[in-house]
Amino acid sequence: MNPNLSDLLTQTDRIMSGANGWHADPNLILPSGIYQGKVHVGVDLGTAYTVLVVLDENYQPIAGEYQFAEVVRDGLVVDFIGAVDLLREMKSKVEKKLGFTLTTAATAYPPGVPQVERRATANVLHGAELDCTNLIDEPTAANNVLKIRDGAIVDVGGGTTGIAIFKDGEVVYTADEATGGTHFSLVIAGSTGLTFEEAEALKKNPKEQTRLFPVIRPVMEKVATIVNRHVEGHQVDKLYLVGGTCSYPGMDKVIEEMTGIETVLPGNPLFVTPLGIAMQN
Repeated sequence: MNPNLSDLLTQTDRIMSGANGWHADPNLILPSGIYQGKVHVGVDLGTAYTVLVVLDENYQPIAGEYQFAEVVRDGLVVDFIGAVDLLREMKSKVEKKLGFTLTTAATAYPPGVPQVERRATANVLHGAELDCTNLIDEPTAANNVLKIRDGAIVDVGGGTTGIAIFKDGEVVYTADEATGGTHFSLVIAGSTGLTFEEAEALKKNPKEQTRLFPVIRPVMEKVATIVNRHVEGHQVDKLYLVGGTCSYPGMDKVIEEMTGIETVLPGNPLFVTPLGIAMQN
């Protein structure tokens, strides 16, 4: 696995929180606002979060934004105008931080998404005035960062659980099934009588997560069941968790317990795939 992973994710956390010690060379910014230096931009349109991250020429994070949004469902863009408006807003905020205009970006799609829906994802970028330079599958993007050779990447997002099995650094199998963080919120809402929005907020409250753990554990176990079904017949000795849902305390332990496979949780799993997407731009 990438020996610099922890440092990379820590730096990403910092820039997503507003810290930025990077400054563009003003001599490389044209009067039009175009930057002549090299940066790498990635956009991850998730079911729960949309993430935009910018890397410098050495693939280190220098700026970014992420925001909760319900513009994508299970890998499909369900609110095109909303997605474009959100991305335009996030792009504008990042451009103000950097001092120049972003013109290109890469993006990604979950395994199994039809070709027409992949194009819809790229068209969201075009709508936000970003040329889509690359459109890749999410497991490949995640492994740009993790750099594993053997094992399985389990990407648990807002709506789906994606599995990609790697052998000698190459993807040999992928699958994607509905079950993710949105289902955590639905279960919480059902057990407490709260609205979905209230349940979503409660789920993110660190003070409530221990109390809620027994309520959402069955959903975590369902994720583990999905993993078990898809790794069956493959030699998988280690699971690598990515996706924001995996940051819920105890989820890695449940998956390891239910699968019997050693499970690794990177620092902030939400940002692994967006970073890998940016590396493709």
